[in-house]
Parts: sequence; structure tokens; C-alpha cells
Amino acid sequence: MSDTTASTASGRDYRETVFLPETDFPMRAGLPKAEPVMLQKWEDGALYHSVRKARQAKHAPLFVLHDGPPYANGNIHIGHALNKILKDFVVRSKFLMGYDVDYVPGWDCHGLPIEWKIEEQFRQKGRKKDEVPAAEFRKACREYAAEWIGVQREEFKRLGVLGDWAERYATMDFTTEAKVTQEFHKFLMSGQLYRGSKPVMWSPVERTALADAEVEYHPHVSPTIWVKFPVKGDTAKIVIWTTTPWTIPANRAVSYNPKIAYGRYRVVSMQPDLAFEPWSKPGDELVVADKLAEDVRKNALVAEWERVGDFNCDGLTLSHPLAAFDDGYGFDVPMLAGDHVTDDAGTGFVHTAPGHGADDYLVWLKSGRSLDSIPDTVDPDGAYYPHVPLFAGLKVLETEGKKAGKFGPANGAVMDKLIEAGNLLARGRVDHSYPHSWRSKAPVIFRNTPQWFIRMDGGLRDTAIAAINETAFYPASGKTRIGNMVETRPDWLISRQRNWGTPLAMYVDKKTGEPLKDEAVNDRIIKLIASEGADAWFTRPDEDFLGNSYNPADFEKITDILDVWFDSGSTHAFTLEGRENTQSPADLYLEGSDQHRGWFQSSLLESCGTRGRAPYKAVLTHGFVLDEQGEKMSKSKGNVVAPQDIAKESGVEILRLWVALSDYSEDLRIGKQIIQTTVDAYRKLRNSIRYLLGGLNGYDASEAVNYKDLPSLERYILHRVHALDAQVRAAYDAYDFAAVIRPVADFASQTLSALYFDIRKDSLYCDKPSDLKRRACRTVMDILFDRLTAWLGPIMTFTMEEAWASRYPDAPENLYRTLSAVPAEWHNAPEAARWEKIEHVLTVVTGALEEKRREKVIGSALEAAPTVFIDSDPLMAAFDGIDAAEVFRTSQALLSNSVGPDDAFRVPEVKDISVVVHIAHGQKCQRSWRILPEVGTDPRYPDLSLRDADAVAEWDATHG
Repeated sequence: MSDTTASTASGRDYRETVFLPETDFPMRAGLPKAEPVMLQKWEDGALYHSVRKARQAKHAPLFVLHDGPPYANGNIHIGHALNKILKDFVVRSKFLMGYDVDYVPGWDCHGLPIEWKIEEQFRQKGRKKDEVPAAEFRKACREYAAEWIGVQREEFKRLGVLGDWAERYATMDFTTEAKVTQEFHKFLMSGQLYRGSKPVMWSPVERTALADAEVEYHPHVSPTIWVKFPVKGDTAKIVIWTTTPWTIPANRAVSYNPKIAYGRYRVVSMQPDLAFEPWSKPGDELVVADKLAEDVRKNALVAEWERVGDFNCDGLTLSHPLAAFDDGYGFDVPMLAGDHVTDDAGTGFVHTAPGHGADDYLVWLKSGRSLDSIPDTVDPDGAYYPHVPLFAGLKVLETEGKKAGKFGPANGAVMDKLIEAGNLLARGRVDHSYPHSWRSKAPVIFRNTPQWFIRMDGGLRDTAIAAINETAFYPASGKTRIGNMVETRPDWLISRQRNWGTPLAMYVDKKTGEPLKDEAVNDRIIKLIASEGADAWFTRPDEDFLGNSYNPADFEKITDILDVWFDSGSTHAFTLEGRENTQSPADLYLEGSDQHRGWFQSSLLESCGTRGRAPYKAVLTHGFVLDEQGEKMSKSKGNVVAPQDIAKESGVEILRLWVALSDYSEDLRIGKQIIQTTVDAYRKLRNSIRYLLGGLNGYDASEAVNYKDLPSLERYILHRVHALDAQVRAAYDAYDFAAVIRPVADFASQTLSALYFDIRKDSLYCDKPSDLKRRACRTVMDILFDRLTAWLGPIMTFTMEEAWASRYPDAPENLYRTLSAVPAEWHNAPEAARWEKIEHVLTVVTGALEEKRREKVIGSALEAAPTVFIDSDPLMAAFDGIDAAEVFRTSQALLSNSVGPDDAFRVPEVKDISVVVHIAHGQKCQRSWRILPEVGTDPRYPDLSLRDADAVAEWDATHG
């Protein structure tokens, strides 16, 4: 039956008797306009809270998704959209599975990006940061963050993301700052906190220490130098190699490895015809690792040298290479044994500046020397302190203007002095991976400075590793990644030398250097911060915190602020604890894969240090979003895809479908072609839903047919529903949204549209309403509509809500539904096996009909009457009780349990089946367009088939 209306030459128009699908559900979605209307309706009806209340009334199990806070700075980008849409899939799918879902969106508000922005705003007004009172500066930061929270909240809501937006959390809220301080005090009181003067990664541009999680590595070009250290009491000089010439003034030792073979090499001759006087001469004796000697010789421009003996470094003392200039460098330089020294590159010796390197620091202390002996050479701006001989005030890195982050004059000045002292052997440049701040993108340096740390060893590391092993990870590789990081990470550096953040609100006894541990003092601090915010710590007099028991003059007030990762790592403490209808630990944390070193890890360490367990039961990570060519997005490349633009042009539903169709465990790609492909996929799914709505027009439960009375095809379709329902449930449980959308989309387009709908179209349009087969079809279509709108609800939330409301305008929203269990009887392996055989045969018949259509023997399949030769008893038996013509969508069909003639149509890969296509004989029914010999045998309707005549008679009887 064609969808085209039927009429007859005798004058009767049968169009009104044909049950064509009818629905108000439009073919074109108009998503950019329809979505905001739906969002407003949900907000007006407090949909999220209403569904939660309904779940709680039924004592539904609780599921907690804890939101990793985005930074309140700028419009959201496509990565934000990916993250929040995935979270919404979780929220909605858990609602679908019958849970009460707690999801409170939050924001990270403290930190450098906002602080920099406010500094810039004040500079534009002619005011430097140091000229702005701290309270005024922090107020400006707070207002800036609050404004962006408002903007981002609306952008996230536009994505269809449900949550407790009214009760959002923010790390800058007064009560939050108090809670973070309270968490900090737990580390203080437990003894896990200590102050250590050790080299940390320091950003001169940002003027603060950085933790490992705030550092990323980029290609960088550094100067390299080979420096000679004279051996006291010997004619030889030890040669070191370094990529940080500026650290030479901080040198206090040279490290070696007793396992390395060292040799004494005497220079015989230098390379001839040099354009400058070389920094070595015949007769010089240089000591290097034998394995690296040839490389050193070439770089030193030595034409020939001879090895004159082994060299034993044990117990030797060296002179500083700058000792000739100033008695500030006249100290002894010991040689220290260290396992960190290798002969893979350089000279086999390591220039050791304990204030500027982790290995240097450790080998220095291991040798029995004190912390006090480690010199402070570089100030917070990355310039030498005034007390540094020869180089006072020179900068290692530029910190202002266009040259910010570039090398300052320090390296060059040090090299010049080494040349003058006669102790520079060679110099060059090296391309290598170098640490940079992930915020400013400027290089960092190792700098010795007093900082506050949380001790990893002594319990925290072991507790965290045990917690990792108890946590589920999606994908599973996340466990290994974060586990390796925690096993090797140094102590947690939590202090920062900035203004905008939560303070390390504590006092230190000036005499003992020990932190004050007094719960009464802590309580006063917490109460004032809770009522006035962290500003109270900086504006209130010390007496307000210390009370009458202590003299403020005896204590140092710590004004550093907490690492922002401590802020965000504490969010579980004030979001999952102390609130109704939630629980801790959370069931799931969900963020990008970079958060293994960031939020996942800081949250883990904070919770393990204060509660002895992880704050989560499971962790899910997703990749980053790239352009269609797999390139990183950037404005300069012009390849940025903004979620706001997709919402305006195509609708958020397309963005949501793109997320679901992607493998989020890897990096994702997006661009115009990918979006268009997603639009095409959306249209197919929408059309399937639209067809169901049209076919169910006027459907009433009284039409329903019991399962035992359903025809074979309907039982097969319900078998597929049974299997797919289990697959969808398992996929949602595993947060594998592609394993939901892809099988459902395939089912809709292949099993339903291409098979079921096409086979049953004639029955649906032309059988009389009371006919069992038509009623059975509509019964199954009702089930299909129910399942598809439920399965796809968490993903295509706007479209499924539109479809649900189109059919049930007075019913509660689709989100209120739970996915009920499918009847076990729907599992029907015999029918599945039968239809697998029927589709096997159908493949060959379809090929034969297409060939005749191409040859213009037939126009449509209804003009054909194929004879199908089936030389297989099982295949033949599959058609018992089946109308083969209906399955083939032809007017007539004949099955023959035999081998077809040689000229029959065959498909090479399909055995035992061949087809001869004949032209259907008989008259064309003017209602269904089937060509049958029986047309004209019913005197009431001489131009109809018998089936159609009965249907029209019933229609006429009911329509007067």
C-alpha cells in the first residue's frame, strides 16, 4: 500500500477509509525555538525537585553525583558542554532506573586567573595591585566570579542540564570558606601539616609556589653550559653540565655516582682556526665519565686529548667556579655520592644547588648538612636577592610586559663571569621539555622557600592507594593512572603567596616555630569566617581570633592562601555532608581525564587525610574535544566550535546526541561535517517516533492483544525489545551511552523502519480496526513508543518529552517515568530463530525485486509475484503460517521447496535460495493497490479486494 491516497475510476474515493498515520508531531523539530520553551516549563514547574520528591515519597534508593566545579571565568566552551551533558545523562538515566538523584552544580572561584583579571582592571584605572586595599581587591574578585557564575549557570541550563541550580555551591561562599578552613584545621590538628624550606616549583610571573598538578611540560629552548670546578690539592677540574646557568651562584656541591667510571683526560690540542680563543688549552686536566668523554670533547672544541688515569671522587673537595671574584664564593664545594647521577647525558656529574632542585635538596640533607645551610638566592620575582655576590637584582625570568616569561639577564651574566674566571668549558642550547605553569603558560623555576605541606608518607599515601583499589573506574585504566601518580607524588604543597583564596588560617609560635593547636582559637576563626568570609582573617585584629589566652606579639599570623585544589578537594565536605537527602561518599565523580592529577586526586587526598577513605565510590573520565582533523581548538586557528552556536543553529539536542554517539573515553572530534552527520541521525530517530505517534492515532487500551494471541512477527519484535531493554539497562549502569544510542538507533532504522513498519504498513493502513493483526500491530507499536521514549529520554530529552507530551498532554513529564521490567515471556528464542531465517530469504527476494525495478520490468514491488525457490527444509518451515507476500511487500508470492532454474536470481553468498520474479496477475485494488485475482468478486465493492471490501463495509457501517 502506497502512502498516496487511493481512489477509483468508478467514482468512489476511498481516501477517508484508509487509516494513514496522523499526528501533530512535526517532521521538522525547530529545536532552537522549541527547547527554550520547554526549559522554561521545566523551571516553572521545578521539575528536578518535583521528581526528587516523588522518588523520596516512594523511598527510592539514593544516587549522588558530585559536581566537579568549573572555574567561574568566561563563557562555557565545548569541553564544558561535553562534561555537563554527560552528567545530565547520568542524572536522567538514574531517574529512569528508579533512583532519587542528588546533583548540586558548583563553581571553583578562587585562584590566579580571576586575580590577574582584577589586577588588569585596576591597572586600567591607574592603580597597582599593591596600592589597592586587600578587602577592596578581594571584593572585586568576588563580584567578578559571581557575575560569571550567573552567566555560566544559564549556559549550562540551556544544555538541558537538570540539578539543584538554586542551591549551587561556590568555593567563595562564606560558609564554604569556613568549611574549607575547618578541613584545613583537621590536617593542622592531626600533625599531618608541616612547614618545610625546600625547593618547590615557583612561578616568578605569578609570584607563587605551584603544586605538581599545576605544572605542565612544553618544548623549551634553554642555554647549556659545561663548567669546570677546580679540585683542591689537584691540578684536575671536575666538569659539570647544566641547563640552568643562573643556579651556579647557588651551587654548594657536585654529585657523583660511585658506580660510574670516571677518567682524567689531559688536553693535547684544541681545534684549529677557531674564530675566538677557546676556553681550554693543552695541558688542562678534565674529569668526566668515560662513557660521556667523547661528547664532552666535541662540545669543548678539543681536537685531541688523552686519558691519563682513573679518577676517584670519594672525599674530594672542590672550589666554586666563581671563587676568584669574591670571598662570597670562597667556600668549599664537597663532592657527594648520589644515586640520582647517571651517565646517560651531560658529564656524569651533577651540579648541586640544594635550593633549586629536588634531588639536589635531598642529597644535600642526606649528607648530614642542615636546612639552614641551604642558601636563598632568588626572590619571589625571580631576581637574585641583594646579598648574592656579583648578580644582585638580576632576573632569571622577565615577569612583566611583552617579555614576561622570557629569560632575563641572569643566565648571560653568570656565563660572562664564568668565562672571566676561566671556568667555562663550553656552552650551547638545548631543546627539551620544561615545566610551565598551566595557568600563565610561563616557565617556572625551582626555588627554595618556606612553604606548608601535607605529609604524604606516614599514612596518607597508603590510605589513598587502598582507597583507589576500592574505587570503580570508568574506563578501568583510570585506576592505574591515578594510582601511579599517588605512589610517586611528593608531599602536598598547599600554600600559595597570593590574595584571592581561603587563607591558611593559623598562627605559629615565634619561639618554637610550631603551629598553634588550640580548638578554641580554631572555633573563633571558623565562626568569623562563616559570618564575614575569608576577608575576616585579613581585616580582623589578632585578638579576635586568639582571645585572651595568647599575646599576639608571640605569634606569626600566616597570610598565605590555600592551594585552590585544596578548596575544590574539600567540596565533598560541604556539599555531601550536612545537607538533607544526600550521602557521602558520592556514588560518582565525573570529569576530564586531566583531573587524575587534579580534582580526583586532591579530593582523594583531602578525604583520606580527614576521613580515612575516598569521597567517591566510582570515577568516570572523559577525553578532550578536538576539531574534525584531530587538532586542538584555538581562536587563532579559527577551528573553535562553540556550544552556544550549535544551540542557536541546530539545537542542543544535536549536541546531546553527538555526545552520546561518541566514545567519550577517548578524545572526541566535532566540526561541521560531524554535526551534519549527527543531524541526519537525529532525523531518522525523530521520524521513527513520529511514525509511531501517527500509527497510534486514536489507539485505546481496549485494542490490546494478549501476548499469546500475537502473530509471529509481533512476538519477534517483542523478543528484540526484551533483549534491547537488557542491553540499555546494562549500558546505562556502565555509563556507556554510546551502547544505548547506537543499538537503539539501529533497532529503529533497521528492525522497525526497514522491516516491521514496512511489513505491517499494509495491515495498519488497510485492515479493519477490529482485525487481530492490525490490533496486534498497534499493541506492539504502543509498547515500542513506551520503550523508545523511555530509553532515549536521558539522551534526546527534548524530543522524547515533546513526543510524550504530544501523545499524553495531561500526563506528568517523561522524566517522572521509571523503566519497568519487561515480561519474561517476551524472550522468545524460537521466534528469533524463525525470523533470522525469514530475513535470510528476504535478502535474496529484495535483491531480485531491485534488479527488476532497475530493468523497469516493474515499477513497485506490488506489481510483482515472485516465486521463491527454497532448497532447505528449515528455511521453508520458517514460513509456516506466514504471509510471504506481506513479508516481501509484493501482491502475491509463491514458495517452492525446490531448486530454482538456472536463470533464477541468486545472491552468491546465500545458498539454497533463488527467485524468479513474475508480474502479478489480476486487478489492482483501488484502496490497497495490491494486484489480486479476487478484485471484483465482491459485488458491494467491485474495485476492491475482499479484505479491503470488508474493511470499507465496516467503515461505512460506523460512519453512516
